[in-house]
Formats: sequence, structure tokens, C-alpha cells
Amino acid sequence: MLLRRIARPLFASWFVSQGVDALRHPAAHAQVVRDGVDGLRGRVPASARRRAPGPLGRALAGEISDKELATLAQAHGAAMVVAGAMLAVGRAPRAAALALAGLTLPVVAVNLPVGRSGTLTKDERRERSERFVRALSFTGGAVLAGIDLEGRPGVAWRVQHARTDRAALKAARAAEAARHTTD
Repeated sequence: MLLRRIARPLFASWFVSQGVDALRHPAAHAQVVRDGVDGLRGRVPASARRRAPGPLGRALAGEISDKELATLAQAHGAAMVVAGAMLAVGRAPRAAALALAGLTLPVVAVNLPVGRSGTLTKDERRERSERFVRALSFTGGAVLAGIDLEGRPGVAWRVQHARTDRAALKAARAAEAARHTTD
């Protein structure tokens, strides 16, 4: 449909621009991540921080360097660019949209309006809140784009109708067999 061909690239543009920005300015993104993780650290129990896997656990424990955070921000940005471009051009659009939804969740998490909000200025709190709402909105939009069936029936519908058709065929064969035995 023509509308999808126009809407997908428009929707994907935010993800691509965020990814390109993370690739070009990883230090700024690393600082946002550092601020978000610092805000979450006080709210996550110490036992959960120790059990958190990989870079997240190291970040919550305060054991990750700014250079590593910048590298993670760049990798995240590259993934957003690739998935956004795939959505924009219509290559595996459902998978790309669901990948974007998953990739946007960390952006939501680091912009949660919790944690160090007492040390932030009014403008910083407003900006953080806007980033949080924007990321949350785009996550929801990506989920909707990911479940869009483009007017075609989904797998659940096809399975149910296949079962119904199979049962109807079986009943018709049984009726035909019963009719032949009575003749």
C-alpha cells in the first residue's frame, strides 16, 4: 500500500537520526547513559546489581569506563541505523520494527525520570522527561509497526481457519462415507 511506503521511511527517520548521532557523538550518548545508570543504581538492590549480566551489571556496579560506554553507544547507534534503514526500505519491516522497539528500550531506561532528579536543573529535568516520553512513544510505534500484517491474515488466523477447513473436510468425507454405506 502506498501509505506504508511513505509512512515507514518517515517513522524510521527518527531511529536512523538517533543512531547516526550516536555514531558521530558517542561521548555525549555515553554521558546520558552514565547519568541514567547512576540514577538507576540507587534504586536497584545491590544483590540485583551483582547478578545483572554483562555490560549492564558492570555499569550498575560502576565498573565500566567512559570509553566502553562510548563504544556501547556506537554499537547501539549502528544497530539502530541498520534496523531503521531496513524498515525505511521495506526489507523485513516487521522484524526491523520489532528490533527497533527492543533497541529503544535502553533509551527509555536511561531517561527514566527517577534517580538523580534532585541534582538536575529544571531544564535538564524537562529535557530528560521529553526524551523519556519521545523514546516511549517511538517504542510503542515500533511495536505497532512490528505487528502490522499489511492487510494479510496473521499466523493465528491462518491456523484457526486451516483447522476449521480440515474439520469441515473430515465431516464431509464422513457424511459421504455414511451415504455410500446406506446405498
